[in-house]
Amino acid sequence: MATRLKKEFPSLEQLDTSRFPGGLRTGAQFLASIKNDGRRVYHDGEMITDVTTHPAFREAARSIARLFDVASDPANRELMTYTSPTTGKPVNRIWQIPYSIEDLNLRRSALERWSEETLGFMGRSPDHVAQFFMGFATDIETMSRGGANPYAENIIPFYEFARDNDAYITYTIVPPQIDRSKPAHQQDPSDSYAGVVEERADGIVIRGAQMLGTGAVFSDYIHLSTIHPMQSGDEPYAISVVIPVNAPGVKLYSRRSYAAGANSLFDYPLASRFDETDCLLVYDDVFVPWEHVFAYRDLEVVRDQWWKTPAHVFGNNQAQTRFVTKLRFLIGLAYRIVKMNGGLNAPPIQQRLAELAIMCGTYEGLLDGQIAKAKPNHNGVYVPDRQIMYSAMNQQSIMYPQILDIIRDLAGGGMIQLPSSVNDFANPEMAADIRKYVRSPNVKADDRVKFMKLAWDAIGSEFASRHDQYEKFYAGAPFIVKMHLYRNYDFKKAESLVDKALSGYGMNGRCVDLNLAENSADGICPDCSCGMR
Repeated sequence: MATRLKKEFPSLEQLDTSRFPGGLRTGAQFLASIKNDGRRVYHDGEMITDVTTHPAFREAARSIARLFDVASDPANRELMTYTSPTTGKPVNRIWQIPYSIEDLNLRRSALERWSEETLGFMGRSPDHVAQFFMGFATDIETMSRGGANPYAENIIPFYEFARDNDAYITYTIVPPQIDRSKPAHQQDPSDSYAGVVEERADGIVIRGAQMLGTGAVFSDYIHLSTIHPMQSGDEPYAISVVIPVNAPGVKLYSRRSYAAGANSLFDYPLASRFDETDCLLVYDDVFVPWEHVFAYRDLEVVRDQWWKTPAHVFGNNQAQTRFVTKLRFLIGLAYRIVKMNGGLNAPPIQQRLAELAIMCGTYEGLLDGQIAKAKPNHNGVYVPDRQIMYSAMNQQSIMYPQILDIIRDLAGGGMIQLPSSVNDFANPEMAADIRKYVRSPNVKADDRVKFMKLAWDAIGSEFASRHDQYEKFYAGAPFIVKMHLYRNYDFKKAESLVDKALSGYGMNGRCVDLNLAENSADGICPDCSCGMR
């Protein structure tokens, strides 16, 4: 079906190149492409059509634009790009399919460079979902299910289009929290979850809602699917499609923007720039052409796209690269707090800093390990080690709140006893008192307040609280994340050591393989330290 329909309707290039210049995008080109483009974002009781100028979203949009500038900067050409095999032009390395460990390390360097621009606080930047589509494209065998899913042939053309046009894709793959005791098809009403309500000759029509559309207000496309388990009867919801964010019928309901509540960049330096926001997306009879469909009414493919292709591994390897940058930033905050307060030489303080270093160093080691132990799949694509990757994923939700608590201990009341806003410095009387009493021996009040405002926005503000929750649940509920590791840990190898131990002795306490002892020069078993003759 997919091949026939693709011949009858416009190609992806004909449909979409009006939004993309081709090749690497600059920040200005990105902002121009999402400005007044027909997307409908709802926030604080109003519909917003231009997220590039509205104060709730403007600075985050500029932060994302900065990522495109970094990637397209000729000075970063070797670090941030590689050559497209279809166009011969430089394209963003976030799309690079790794065929060696060297490729994985090159990819990691590019991902790390981008994460440094946002200090690790933008979890759904353009490099995240790009990894999932790279994973889908590297295992068409799984996606096609032995030919049973003809829509899989749409994946590589879309991947190549997104790669060669520097597209920004986010996703909504979790159904709303309406009634978790019932499967999708038993929800009331039946269109509570996003699913197919009509099939047409040229495509399908989607109705319902899906969450969490983190970063969706800034993206070009939404990947709509589900990562939750489904069962027989859920076929209308078992889809994997892409939808332009500005498609008719797409509505984005943003949570409260922390940037909108920030009175100044000085007082909220992180929230004002890096709040990517999270959205409930409502699909109100949204048409999807067949060429944007990758799975249709297929429970098996929709499940396997995450767990049998490398998509989930690549996506979370990117997330963990970002997380390492965030941990470095946080430990830098902790070290600066201690140094500023004059406590750096105190052994108890050094011990607390060491606890942070243990967690940060351990996590970075897990990232190193999953790349070092990467193996090629059946198509020669090098995939990070799943066991180590899922170990890191479980550590993430454990470490993050512990790290925040240690920094709170080190900061004490310093993050709380701060001027109400930067405007306090404009009042001569207030400024004089602040500069006298809110300072450190080697740090003047203006710089101390600036730094502690930064620390508060990372540790204690509403923006910080959202990140605490985000790092705990971005990959799913903790029990789900533990099950990922359970399925991927090599228990057989561990159990084989138990068998080895049991096989080395018998009921009489003597070495089981007596022939070893009999054939040795001194009559002592050479294969163990039992000393048996």
